[in-house]
Amino acid sequence: MVVPQKMAVGIAVIDYGLGNIRSVGKALEAGGAEVAVTSEERAIKNSAGIVFPGVGAFARGMENVRERGLLEVLIQEFLKGKPFLGICLGLQLLFTESEEHGHSRGFDVVGGVVRKFTGNIKIPHIGWNTVKIKNSASGMFEGIKDGSYFYFVHSYYVEPDEETAVAAVTSYGKNFTSAIARDNLWGVQFHPEKSGANGLKILGNFIKKCSENV
Repeated sequence: MVVPQKMAVGIAVIDYGLGNIRSVGKALEAGGAEVAVTSEERAIKNSAGIVFPGVGAFARGMENVRERGLLEVLIQEFLKGKPFLGICLGLQLLFTESEEHGHSRGFDVVGGVVRKFTGNIKIPHIGWNTVKIKNSASGMFEGIKDGSYFYFVHSYYVEPDEETAVAAVTSYGKNFTSAIARDNLWGVQFHPEKSGANGLKILGNFIKKCSENV
């Protein structure tokens, strides 16, 4: 008897001109996903899940998203319940607003503010740091030990309105939210594609979440 092969999960990695999105795509492919690095509406709608990465300035990120006509389709797919993973700037852009360079409005699908690190610490926060898991119910940290290390590069951090959305925190001058999870939305401030086996596990858990949505 021939056993049919399971089809690879199709994930759209959003290309809006900021960040090393190819490395995110490669990491997802290593986890068994079929990846489309794209800014095309059809590919986004046809995907089983969306990964929204990014590195850079908040206002520029929103400008690029709008210029490419991505804002409406991304919000629509999110509201439909499609699995959605924001990474670094991609996490921050999902929030209501940012303090970066004055004041900028974000997607506002997560209530809260993006704030700049202050105090006697080196900015940006670059390098490996531990992640304290606050809520494991989403499955994001399945198979990952509390206090595991992940790789960060950022000067701003998210401050959610809802404490229940906080999935993990990290200490850098203060405790800040390093991961969120709410319904179909996951978001991480660290870079899973640069975080070795732990980062690949996060992405593998997201692929699993997407497969359950097919």
